[in-house]
Amino acid sequence: MMCDISSSAGCGDTGSMTLSGDGHLINCLNIIGQIEGHYILPPENKSTKYEHIIPALVAVEQDSDIEGMLVVLNTAGGDVEAGLAIAELIAGMKTPTVSLVVGGGHSIGVPLAVSADMSFIVPTATMTIHPVRMSGTLPGVPQTMSYFYKMQERIVRFVCSNSSMKPERFRQLMMSTGELMTDIGTVLEGEEAVREGLIDNMGGLADAIACLYDMIENSRENGEDIRRKK
Repeated sequence: MMCDISSSAGCGDTGSMTLSGDGHLINCLNIIGQIEGHYILPPENKSTKYEHIIPALVAVEQDSDIEGMLVVLNTAGGDVEAGLAIAELIAGMKTPTVSLVVGGGHSIGVPLAVSADMSFIVPTATMTIHPVRMSGTLPGVPQTMSYFYKMQERIVRFVCSNSSMKPERFRQLMMSTGELMTDIGTVLEGEEAVREGLIDNMGGLADAIACLYDMIENSRENGEDIRRKK
């Protein structure tokens, strides 16, 4: 497949570019490193800034020429609120979307991976599931634990409503104590993530693009929104 870059405005800042190939115009959105939210990360941290990603998503959804979006993920987690906001926007798009996890989908990367209509993971990639946590000084009061629990449940609801994983199983993996050496949680490799129902398919870049093209073609033929209902 030959692809020509039709436009890449702001690509250096947003990690997003629009590509044309095989008669289709798709947008490729990269989410890498840590998700930067309300606090600015140190300059040595590779980060994805949500204030750049959000308008990029709005632009893709509003551009009638763009027929689909491929989200490539290799993230180490980051700001929970920012990551969940991006995931909610992707999940709410009518534009056909496919996600591809390469390297890793850590923490808030899990909701981002499942937010697309269809998700793929390469065999060597991992999905890391663990409870919500914060660094720094926190008030040692019951309200703090209640806040953590409510935020964690928001993530559980989102992941399980956008994947085939049951809430009970997701919580079990999240609270596992025998997997991570210095933390609570579970690391799922590519095949395990698919077997658990977290990710839809095993596959690489060609598979993800082929799936996205199929979704676009079905949309054209049916003349309707073919968004997959998970």
